[in-house]
Amino acid sequence: MQNINKNEILITGYAKLPEETTAYKLYSIVGIGLRVDIETSEIVDADITLATSVAKQFFKDVVVGKSMKKIDEIINIFERQYLGTAKKSIITALKICHMKYRDYLRNIESDDE
Repeated sequence: MQNINKNEILITGYAKLPEETTAYKLYSIVGIGLRVDIETSEIVDADITLATSVAKQFFKDVVVGKSMKKIDEIINIFERQYLGTAKKSIITALKICHMKYRDYLRNIESDDE
């Protein structure tokens, strides 16, 4: 069993999928999980509930190694290079994760005061 780094958190975000997607038939929502190092804001691992392994791998390739502080760069990649029907759902779920991350950072900063 792998130990979890004390500086890592798991953030999840969900968004409704378009009904015409295969993933909708399986899940009805897209769920993403981002494992983030809070010292560096780097996304160290990621997963998503999409139907195909190539789409899941694309998601992971785009986000792992990127900074939560530069969420716009991640979103821009999806806007330009992801041509799947779930694009808007993925972007919404990413924005939710980013919002949760910002809130988390604010809370730990206020706890330190």
